Amino acid sequence: MNEALITQIGICIEKGKVNKASPYPGDMIGQEGSDELTRQALSEGIGPDLILQACNSGMQRIGERFSRNEVFVPELLMAAKSMNAVMAHLKPYFQTGTVKAKGKFVIGTVAGDLHDIGKNLVSMVVEGNGWEVIDLGVDVKTAKFVDSVKANPGCIVGLSALLTTTMANMAKTVQEIKNQFPDTVVIVGGAPLSTKAAEQMKADGYASDPQGAVAFLNKVSRN
Repeated sequence: MNEALITQIGICIEKGKVNKASPYPGDMIGQEGSDELTRQALSEGIGPDLILQACNSGMQRIGERFSRNEVFVPELLMAAKSMNAVMAHLKPYFQTGTVKAKGKFVIGTVAGDLHDIGKNLVSMVVEGNGWEVIDLGVDVKTAKFVDSVKANPGCIVGLSALLTTTMANMAKTVQEIKNQFPDTVVIVGGAPLSTKAAEQMKADGYASDPQGAVAFLNKVSRN
């Protein structure tokens, strides 16, 4: 097995190196990125599960650095873009069942709120860590969340909000999901949220950043 190749894919994810033509990052100009290296790995018979594992490690490293304020949103976005290049190659393996997702994660910004940057970051990082993400978008009504839970039994739900004025809508959505699907795990996040606010809403968890969401998902998926 070409362990050096697998390791390099993870490095490309962490540093946001998409392909050879990409000028980012500066210290990797002219080098092949996650796109070419994933194609090479698959052609050499390296299992997609091992490639995904390397990607997960790369996303975890950049996520931890983001949590420590060592990198910022642009770097995280580039890592997600590099991860998307890998996922384009691995998607057929997910569809055939060769690679199993850790679970399904339904996410959306609650009704009345059109902000999506935080939600999108969480979506990309969670997907990069091996979850199947169902992104409902912004201004998502309670009924749409409920319908998605019905359509995806066993999923975990993530609710995002940036406006303090939409926290009441978030609380309503949490309550309705719990009323209809008591066993469904719900995590909330966004600028006005806190652990205390999540507890008051009867949500199962709160995350202040994408890596926190991943840590929560990995924890509950093992329970």
